[in-house]
Amino acid sequence: MGDVRLTDLSYLRALMARYGIVTKKKYGQNFLVNPSVPERIAEHGCDARCGVLEIGPGVGTLTYELCKRARKVVALEIDETLLPVLRETLGEFDNVKVILRDVLKTDLVKLCEEEFSGCESVRVCANLPYYITTPVLMYLLENGAPFSSVTVMVQREVADRLTARAGSPEYGAITAAVGYFGRAEKLFSVSPGSFLPPPKVESAVVRIDIHENSPYADCDKELFFRLIGAAFGQRRKTLMNTLRGILSEKEREAVMNELSLLGFPRDVRGERLSTDGFAALARAIAAARKNA
Repeated sequence: MGDVRLTDLSYLRALMARYGIVTKKKYGQNFLVNPSVPERIAEHGCDARCGVLEIGPGVGTLTYELCKRARKVVALEIDETLLPVLRETLGEFDNVKVILRDVLKTDLVKLCEEEFSGCESVRVCANLPYYITTPVLMYLLENGAPFSSVTVMVQREVADRLTARAGSPEYGAITAAVGYFGRAEKLFSVSPGSFLPPPKVESAVVRIDIHENSPYADCDKELFFRLIGAAFGQRRKTLMNTLRGILSEKEREAVMNELSLLGFPRDVRGERLSTDGFAALARAIAAARKNA
């Protein structure tokens, strides 16, 4: 490979100075300078047969490692000042395409059809800007693109929430929602010193393996997410009280019966229910509506 040393501080600073690049807070830019981190993300996130969508390549530190391992890499970058830098740092690769585009304004299904037709699978790898982690993550999961996994670096407390067990203090709506789409696993932690500039928080890398055959395919998706929204919108209330405004009396009765079958008391709070639990309630409500 060429003489590209993006995790070498002196090399990186000289590169940024040459192109007049400064990290921008509005884009949540923190460039990786710990060589083991992008290598480990790439090892966990891709293989030689897959296509990879990267979000926010920055100066190309993670992109470089992805290009060494994946069949094709498409990187979406919102900061046009970084495009000349990426042309230099990724110049030795013919399996990468950088597109100036906001991921939240991108038709990802169409992009995958156009860019990854020859790939065995499509995966996402990204060092996500922390200020917009949840919207981007949910967009990736909900858009319908055929991703087999999503490997992202996020703030450590977000990683704890994504991988929390039902009933734990970290468990929340995002945990149950992500569980609908796949299984989240925290891979490793990353210290602030691994970045330039160093953020004020610890980070962690999480991989979400998307369900190949969803256990919730028979579940009313809209109802499932309405239940989660109600349950976590008023966490201090019991689940039955939070559902009073969105369900009929017969539907609430079906919920109480299902809670009993699941082994929960009628005054349980929503935070005790796993993704499986919310799906069971959605099925029970759907059955009650059908028999009404």
